[in-house]
Formats: sequence, structure tokens, C-alpha cells
Amino acid sequence: QVQLVESGGGLVQAGGSLRLSCAASGSIFRINDMGWYRQGPGKQRELVATIGSSTNYADSVKGRFTISRDNAKNTMYLRMNSLKPEDTAVYYCNAVVRLRSWSSPLTNYWGQGTQVTVSS
Repeated sequence: QVQLVESGGGLVQAGGSLRLSCAASGSIFRINDMGWYRQGPGKQRELVATIGSSTNYADSVKGRFTISRDNAKNTMYLRMNSLKPEDTAVYYCNAVVRLRSWSSPLTNYWGQGTQVTVSS
């Protein structure tokens, strides 16, 4: 019913920049909070940034990454500047969505993940 499609991942040199996008589609009444998570090699999945009534960032990316959203397009972005090799991970889009109407429950959805690789 809801699809989250990510784009913008790839290979970049340390110090470079990337912009990730996550486009939501389907029978969406309202998207509440959205966020980006990542999972590096041999690591657990961790929160990168969220956006709702306010924004929150992991300490490791604060000052370098910027999360934003375009509600008219149901799209979320993550601008990643000053990338470091430790940012290498699969990045996942997450959205909390209410389907169809106010009577529908809030449901958590995940994207498929997109690989970001930062070379040294």
C-alpha cells in the first residue's frame, strides 16, 4: 500500500557530498515523522536523522548532514556534506504513515536501502 523508493546513493571521495532522496507513494492520507537510518559493515542499524515537528540528528553527523522534506511531493532528503569513510553504510528511509483517513492506524514503513560508500 505504501512504497518508499530511495535514490542518490553511490561512491564518493572523503570530504565530498551526496544527497539522498526518499519518495513515498501509495494510499497515503498523511505522513507523520520520517527519518534516515544506516547500518555499516558489522554494525547495528542506527538512527541518522529524523524530521517531524522538529529535527533530530545523531551526534556523529550533526553539523554535516541536513534532513528536509517536500510535503507536496511526499519526498524526504538527506544532504550529506564532508563525508567520512565511517559514513559508509546502507542507508534506509523510514516513514510513519496514516493510510486513507483519520480512522486508519499509524504504520511504520521502510525503504529497501541504498548503499553509500566513502573512499579515503
